[in-house]
Amino acid sequence: MERPAWAPRSIDISVPSVARMYDYYLGGSHNFEVDREAARRAMEFMPGLPKIMQANRAFMRRAVRYAVGEGITQFLDVGSGIPTFGNVHEVAQQARPGARVVYVDHDPVAVAHSEAVLEGNENADVVAADLRKPHEILSSPQVEHLLDLKRPVALLLVAILHFVEDADDPYGAVAQLSDALAPGSMLVLTHASYEGIPLPPERASGTVDVYKDLRNPLIMRSRDEIARFFEGYDMVEPGLVPMPVWRPDTEPEDEDPYAFSGFAGVGRTA
Repeated sequence: MERPAWAPRSIDISVPSVARMYDYYLGGSHNFEVDREAARRAMEFMPGLPKIMQANRAFMRRAVRYAVGEGITQFLDVGSGIPTFGNVHEVAQQARPGARVVYVDHDPVAVAHSEAVLEGNENADVVAADLRKPHEILSSPQVEHLLDLKRPVALLLVAILHFVEDADDPYGAVAQLSDALAPGSMLVLTHASYEGIPLPPERASGTVDVYKDLRNPLIMRSRDEIARFFEGYDMVEPGLVPMPVWRPDTEPEDEDPYAFSGFAGVGRTA
């Protein structure tokens, strides 16, 4: 198997990666045949997966613009993935020049590609770290250099928490990150759920099984379980809703049915 120039030497390109599969769903070019095969297997059960990813990205951009409009100029994007067009730093810095962004991911391709994209951008950086170890994120030189945690920060957890099993205490990790942020900070979150998927759960569970085989289980949580991540936050209207319904730019009725899979929300601390 040919190793492209952008692929760090340290990675095993025979094993699929969730970040590279996501890149493939979005039409990106930073993925290998092994990722494309796994993604196509997942799409056999749930052909609308690319639509779900596009809805995630569109919500993320609206939420970033909303946060800037509310006076937030600092963003911590955990589980940021491989940068594709319209990333957080592009949206935030276009709306507010000088906005500061720190990306966090544990996938080496995501980190290497982020470094390349951010070269020369002194207000954005990337940390190689894992959501399950909040302390490593918060104490990283990049966060300490770019973010002033005494002022409000928007914490983005977009399409990441459903890859953290209950045994790894996702609620504790989110609480630890949230506790480090100043009053007036925001939590921007999306999460997979069987609720809203235009398929019977037993068919959708075929996709879940594909991720389980990759040793990257996809944890489907209920709306109530997802709402628990917002403990300590006041929900921004319209609350925890399907992605296209959250402050849409266009009529949600025009969206693909798959875009309504799972939930999105934004919370703000008093």
